[in-house]
Amino acid sequence: MNHAAVPDFSQARVLVVGDIMLDRYWSGPVPRISPEAPVPVVQIRKNEDRPGGAANVALNLAALGVQTRLLGVVGDDEPAKQLNQALAVAGIKGRFLITPQRPTITKLRVLSRNQQLIRLDFEEALDAVGGFDREELKKVYAETLAEVDVVVLSDYAKGTLVDVAELISIARAQGKQVVVDPKGLDFSRYAGATCLTPNRGELEAIVGPCEEQEMLVEKAQALREQLQLQALLVTRSEQGMSLLRDGVDALHMPTQAQEVFDVTGAGDTVIAVLAAAIASGQDLAQAARLANFGAGIVVGKIGTATASPAELQRAVRTQHAEDSAILDEQELLQRVAEARAHGETVVMTNGCFDLLHVGHVRYLEAARKLGDVLIVAVNDDESVRRLKGEQRPLNPVADRMRMLSALKCVDWVVPFGEDTPQRLIAAVLPDRLVKGGDYQPEQIAGYEEVTAHGGQVVVLDFHAGYSTTSMIERARTS
Repeated sequence: MNHAAVPDFSQARVLVVGDIMLDRYWSGPVPRISPEAPVPVVQIRKNEDRPGGAANVALNLAALGVQTRLLGVVGDDEPAKQLNQALAVAGIKGRFLITPQRPTITKLRVLSRNQQLIRLDFEEALDAVGGFDREELKKVYAETLAEVDVVVLSDYAKGTLVDVAELISIARAQGKQVVVDPKGLDFSRYAGATCLTPNRGELEAIVGPCEEQEMLVEKAQALREQLQLQALLVTRSEQGMSLLRDGVDALHMPTQAQEVFDVTGAGDTVIAVLAAAIASGQDLAQAARLANFGAGIVVGKIGTATASPAELQRAVRTQHAEDSAILDEQELLQRVAEARAHGETVVMTNGCFDLLHVGHVRYLEAARKLGDVLIVAVNDDESVRRLKGEQRPLNPVADRMRMLSALKCVDWVVPFGEDTPQRLIAAVLPDRLVKGGDYQPEQIAGYEEVTAHGGQVVVLDFHAGYSTTSMIERARTS
């Protein structure tokens, strides 16, 4: 399989253990420079709190629909209350050890026009304030393992994972897969884990500079063998990711980011998607491909962010080969089922599209805005002849479908041979059935089937001045 498939994450069960933080964002315009010092004056107009660190990993998992549990250490303070509320809203089951002598780790970012101006950190190292009850954490951890399939250890070097080697050993003894986002210069602590997800800088801090890709593969494989890991997934910024496993060639995945706004939390998304996919039964290669798509999604957002199953589905679909949007009926029904499993709204329309023009494009763009995916059903050549006469179509159905599939607003194209697409519509049962013109909804083929299934039939106006028939006539008489 050379592309990723998005599984149903709802049955996956993942435990996240690590350094829990609260990310705060204060933002507003900068109308002037301070008279006190050459620094911008930010008029705060908006503030937002988001779970960060290990809590952001948990939030990413919950956004995918994973049954998520979170274990860590917080202070007895207002940021901890904010975290509890946000995690409860997301449906995450949290177990926190309280350390009254230590504040909840909080990172405050001040932004203007989506640019970060400064970050203020509120934290105390665990070992500097007397630590926490490490035995209690291990006890709760061991009890929770029975309820999950995969463990994520999210290490930000703040002290929660001081006993990480023992945590890995406990989980592996129970047959659980363990993925780790590592920190520091001693990766031997993570020996025996299923997979580590260092970025290139973190890897090179351990193995030395890797100027060429071949050198990176060689050194990473040696480290993987030394630590007895099943895999090592190296994130390489604009160069994408590389997955190293035993006995197979390295899998290099180009970056999927279209535009980078903020890399904050991208590593959290990578490990969350990786763990969710593994817990859903995907192999490491499929899971890594999905993690790569997840990273591409979140770096296009501001601040710590998450990727939804629908966003993953769209990203995977967009990356497929250019002709993959052209489907037969069986393939279409399979794609529709996958889209529905991920909560996507399916829109469907139909037509001959013999001479594709700007009126068609505007109509299809308007149709696409009504949902998450747009299906265009296209009359085959015989049905066009029956409807339009022996001189039509000007273009064979394969060419017409290829042109439609190249449009950004069109997700899937499928042919049909009947005079109307009623049978195909009844098989698909779209959430929105769209037709252009001056029809009444009740006149549209498929109306009864779609509405009986709870769907909606929408009539869109055609843009004036565009008609395939009139364009053909003008060409003939000019």
